[in-house]
Amino acid sequence: MNSVVSRLTASLMLLAALAGRLAADDPKSPAPITTGQRVFSCGHSFHYFMPPILTEVAKAANIQGHEQVGQSSIGGSRIIQHWDVAAEKNKAKELLQAGQVDVLTLSPIHLPDPGIENFVKLATDNNPKVRITVQEFWLPFDIYDVTFKLRPATVDHNQATGESLRKLHEPYFAGMDEHVRVLNKQVERQAVYVVPVGQAVIALREKIVAGEAPGLKTQEDLFTDPLGHVKGHVMALNAYCHFAVIYRKSPVGLPVPVILKTAKLGDDEAKLNALLQELAWNAVTNHPLSGVKAGAKP
Repeated sequence: MNSVVSRLTASLMLLAALAGRLAADDPKSPAPITTGQRVFSCGHSFHYFMPPILTEVAKAANIQGHEQVGQSSIGGSRIIQHWDVAAEKNKAKELLQAGQVDVLTLSPIHLPDPGIENFVKLATDNNPKVRITVQEFWLPFDIYDVTFKLRPATVDHNQATGESLRKLHEPYFAGMDEHVRVLNKQVERQAVYVVPVGQAVIALREKIVAGEAPGLKTQEDLFTDPLGHVKGHVMALNAYCHFAVIYRKSPVGLPVPVILKTAKLGDDEAKLNALLQELAWNAVTNHPLSGVKAGAKP
């Protein structure tokens, strides 16, 4: 009898240990953030339209105290350009040094970009609870060019498929994820998060190809030029992704933002808005570095 009890006890201990390891590998998603955040944003033209939409979305979600405390906007910029702004004009550094920023949103082009690491160190040195988000973008001209110098003679956004876009973006996404992991290791906590806007845009383009995006007939409907500057549909999608990462809450069910109303979608307006919200939440909850785990409650 004693030997049976011993074996049973040993088995239970082993199961408990295994369960502990599995729980450590798959931590529960942190609780939603209900307190308004002080946000500063640095980025280029695939990002700097986002802050005012985010403010509108946060207000619609009844987030009290959300505040956009500042913004550095430089077209076609790398983050190092925002870092190098003259001291007397560098509002980002001033507020970060004072510990007056809860969330710093960054939007680089391609890596390496030492400005990201510089801002992460400055932010975490002065606010132990600060979070830094790094926005993935959709590749300009639908090409992968880390020099950002190639300018194709023609660009046909409609030729792309979901499969071709994912393959094209794979090295870009992988490189950003690895960089974020390195940065978090340096500061010894998860302070840096990925906002998977690029992946949400690919999912939207897949829906268009499948004829499942209300009010959108072609992928070209999303863009204003060959480079990839976007219309209100993607602007709203971008803001929804940032809202989901920053507040760890689903945007599903929120009202149509003003920027999407400019698209003049008629009866398709609410339907497309709902799709954009779902795509944003799916992209965020399925990204391992967003801070929101798959299965998180809306």
